[in-house]
Amino acid sequence: MADALADERAFVGELVGDRPAAWDLAGELPVELLQKLGAKGILCAEVPAAFGGLGAGSLDNGELTAYVGGLCSSLRSIMTSQGIAAWTVRRFGDREQRRRLLADLTGGRLAAVAFSEPEAGSDLSAMRTRISPDGGGVVVDGRKKWVTGARYADLLVVLGRHGDGAAAVVVPADAPGVHVEPIAAPLGCRAGGHANVRLEGVRLPASSVLGGGGQPLSMLFTTALTYGRMSVAWGCVGIIRACLESATGHTKHRRQSGRPLAGHQLVAGQLADLLVAEQVSTRVCEHASRAWESGSPDLVIEAVLAKHVSAGHAARSAATAVQLLASAGAEDGHTAARAYRDAKLMEIIEGSNEICRLILADHALAGVD
Repeated sequence: MADALADERAFVGELVGDRPAAWDLAGELPVELLQKLGAKGILCAEVPAAFGGLGAGSLDNGELTAYVGGLCSSLRSIMTSQGIAAWTVRRFGDREQRRRLLADLTGGRLAAVAFSEPEAGSDLSAMRTRISPDGGGVVVDGRKKWVTGARYADLLVVLGRHGDGAAAVVVPADAPGVHVEPIAAPLGCRAGGHANVRLEGVRLPASSVLGGGGQPLSMLFTTALTYGRMSVAWGCVGIIRACLESATGHTKHRRQSGRPLAGHQLVAGQLADLLVAEQVSTRVCEHASRAWESGSPDLVIEAVLAKHVSAGHAARSAATAVQLLASAGAEDGHTAARAYRDAKLMEIIEGSNEICRLILADHALAGVD
């Protein structure tokens, strides 16, 4: 598994180098870098080779995502968005849509996925975006909030109400009536291209609606979100690994009271906590990826578990790393400082900690007579 995408990891590492701190401070990723990664199929590595992708399994793509997440969570967030878009097309698009759109997504075009609305986050029943038939096409109206990657996107995959059901519609970001409004200085993943999106009378051909629409909103949402949760979970593994590397390197060489910081028992205990967090999070993500690859009926709950566990460990690990590095880790742009801000968002996106706990509790209760 570790060597399956070694060339792709090397390619990413060469392009990224030591630039994430500068990207974080500037709040922007180079679009040409994203296009290069997209054209290599790296941003949605699970797309089958028949559609121009790398054909990676969930485990291999997970490790690639963790690697990118350890380098730059903003870049990893673009991988998550592109991956969700590709997965949604694969699951709900017809044959022609899959052929055309997956070639776009593995050929350098960038995509973002629009879920949340000002009044509709976890409460799907509050979703107001409409995808309405209009002659031989459709008209899209609505407002979407906090759309990761929208600032860079060529295509927006928008979820909305469609007749008595729901649909995912693929909207060109430059279509008349589309207004992308970047979010200034977000707390974390500062270069992730977050934006609010207004859709005002956006007219599109009927072929823009994946599979013709009419799917249950809960099915659309859960299918797309499960991929997102897997990606975020693996990205959190990368955050934890970056924190562990930063903290061990600093405490091994920084001396206090005549000996390395790591020689003090309180510090050693915190390093042990970081290692435990990395191991536990890796194992729970591996378990979820195996469920994905086997088509397990428990996949949805395993993805929720992986995301909840890994995000919590990432947030605590980032706080520990900042504590151990002290002033060094508090400098804006530093690995630990970026992790501290980025990891907090991971406890919110793709289902907050509280929502994840409710889902897990319901699953536990479902097994009780």
